[in-house]
Amino acid sequence: MRALGVSPRPCPRLPDVTDAHCRDALAAFERQALQHRFSTGRYCMRYVLWQPANAADQLPVVIIHGLADAVRGFAMVMHRLVERMPCIAYELPNGLDDDARLGSYRHGHYVDDLLALLDHLKLERVVLMGSSFGTTVALAALARQPHRFPACVLKSAFAYRPLRWYERLGARQGRYWSGRLCELPLRKWALRWADPATWAGCSPQARKLFLECNGQTPIRAACRRAVLLDRLDLRPLLPTLPTPVLLIGGDRDGIVPRRYEAALEVGLPKVQRVELSDCGHYPQYTHPLATAQAILQFLQDR
Repeated sequence: MRALGVSPRPCPRLPDVTDAHCRDALAAFERQALQHRFSTGRYCMRYVLWQPANAADQLPVVIIHGLADAVRGFAMVMHRLVERMPCIAYELPNGLDDDARLGSYRHGHYVDDLLALLDHLKLERVVLMGSSFGTTVALAALARQPHRFPACVLKSAFAYRPLRWYERLGARQGRYWSGRLCELPLRKWALRWADPATWAGCSPQARKLFLECNGQTPIRAACRRAVLLDRLDLRPLLPTLPTPVLLIGGDRDGIVPRRYEAALEVGLPKVQRVELSDCGHYPQYTHPLATAQAILQFLQDR
């Protein structure tokens, strides 16, 4: 691995989430994070802006959530980050209540939407944070306008992750289904089977939040994002990206196997990685304090 002049930083923390922290973070999110909307030209984007209590000189961090997640899922991480820097997070197009025409969406349109948000907010430079599917949007944005991103954090990341045969079959069929993921039969069983470390590592309140944020995703939106991933390969871009990147990964992530994240370590010129122990695909629910600490340390080192 090529790191930023330092050795990989071990982060052997076990799950650190508690019900009290989850409740406090959600309450602060509801009180302090301002809800906004604007049209990107492709959909009506919902986003939140959470400012520090005191004026801060730090660049804002812009969070892109994953394939089946929501902004509120990052409330615990933002609750810790906002002590030091503004946090912005936005909902990806869902095609259900935001006027998005998902049938015409290509991967590049997700990048267009991100850049439209930055232009709307008149932000010339930001720290970018992508999660899972959002890491592919972040990587493509780094290639498109690298001058805007002095640092980037990628959580549960990959540049190439083709679908397994059963994922491909389900995604292709689900593109035309109505309803939300919470309406699917055996959903809790499927989540436990696919990512047991997240299920076991959540406190009861955090698990409830995880199920809510995953469950509100429209089925067709999640499936169309998955189909896009099946054809996506950003590995040729990696050596051209000058931005310093922090990878945050779980040692028990079964959704994005380690070999896909390792391709980023090999391909990116400026990269370091933090691995969280007893952690699956969603450290924002199980390891929010360690995740925020790793991000703040990485930015401090810049």
